[in-house]
Amino acid sequence: MRWRYLSHVIRKYSKDVNGFQVGIVGAGPAGFYCAQQLLKKIPGCQIDIYERLPVPFGLVRYGVAPDHPEVKNVINTFTKTASNENVRFIGNVSLGCHITLAQLKHSYNAVVLAYGADEDRKLNIAGENVSNVVSATKFIGWYNGLPADKNIKVDLNVEHAVIIGQGNVALDVARILLTPVDELRKTDITEYSLEALTQSKVKKVTLVGRRGPLQVAFTIKELREMLKLPGVSTHFFEDQMNDIDKVINDLPRPRKRLIQLMHDASQKTEIRNKLFNILFLRTPISILGTSKIEGIELAVNHLEGERAVVTNEKYTLKCELAFRSIGYRSVQVDPDIPFDKMSSTVPQSTGVYSVGWLSSGPVGVILSTMSNAFQAATLIGEHYDKGLLGERKPGYDYISKVLEDIGIITVDWNGWMKIDKVEVERGIKHGKPREKIVDVDEMLQIGGILK
Repeated sequence: MRWRYLSHVIRKYSKDVNGFQVGIVGAGPAGFYCAQQLLKKIPGCQIDIYERLPVPFGLVRYGVAPDHPEVKNVINTFTKTASNENVRFIGNVSLGCHITLAQLKHSYNAVVLAYGADEDRKLNIAGENVSNVVSATKFIGWYNGLPADKNIKVDLNVEHAVIIGQGNVALDVARILLTPVDELRKTDITEYSLEALTQSKVKKVTLVGRRGPLQVAFTIKELREMLKLPGVSTHFFEDQMNDIDKVINDLPRPRKRLIQLMHDASQKTEIRNKLFNILFLRTPISILGTSKIEGIELAVNHLEGERAVVTNEKYTLKCELAFRSIGYRSVQVDPDIPFDKMSSTVPQSTGVYSVGWLSSGPVGVILSTMSNAFQAATLIGEHYDKGLLGERKPGYDYISKVLEDIGIITVDWNGWMKIDKVEVERGIKHGKPREKIVDVDEMLQIGGILK
């Protein structure tokens, strides 16, 4: 025990590179938080962060709503981590395409999988593939400038949009659809989506959930934002908030505050130009329409405890646009990844670790992702202390040759700074924080390195 303590002290105060190599796959919050903590747990380790896109920050860049700039301030912390002399960013490298898990395990003492959960769950009902039934995930990627989603087709020349799901992602979509365009002009929303939203005819958005008001997944901050939207009134379907006031005082404090806010909102009757509807206890059973959506057939549910049970009663909701927002799942990008298909997660193992949504499932916010990443870094530190992570490894020296052999253009941190500079300059011309580049080839032209 005394030797273990002394070795920890020596590591803590040593500034010399110790030969311990860590490869992190994914440059989103989970990957950066894990790197940040590893620098403290194993001083002197070399950390290489791989990202399939040429640019870093993952969901902070492509998932956070453009009207939530304060959430993106965490980028400053990530930039500080990336600027550490023992951290290397390698953009435009995809696990399962350009490199394999076997190659990473050959190169690194510890491999950390942090590539998230970006595949949305399907409704798996009849008619889901007709026109204007859109993934909320892809819609968010569209207005946030995710290259893969820049060309998705969304017809906003409609009056009524329905969102299946009642989490914060669903509220983000509703808020973007109903927010006055002049407010969005001040954000880093993409110009092409801003132009489309300027032409939008959407006047009503309905949020549909399987369970009741006590089980909603959105949080009070997001609901409060909806209630404050100028020109938008919030409406709860008839009788669905009955007697809710009788149980409020028995709820835990965070839930109590949310339900009280919902109850207070349900008592207001003002009618404004636009309408935000909330509908509980409904499960979609089919999409109506032949080529384009004309409505959704819903089953009426009742609750058994907190579980929604479908009844034989049906309800038809007419609409011309629908968004699917019922959660995400991770995928197994490499056949050697120890992937749990039931939970769509990767369990921790000696030498191969997971962080963020790939570890916990797609739940929580950035703060919970940070906690999860810190725990994984602590585990890696413990395995390092116990001598479980093997001999010296070649690190990026080996991987760089693999990438060179197949002609992959990579982007390092300096390359990202060049891309960042161009985006900010373009944003200034439009009176906004940045105008994101949505073409990967253009990113590589600006910041790429070809050996």
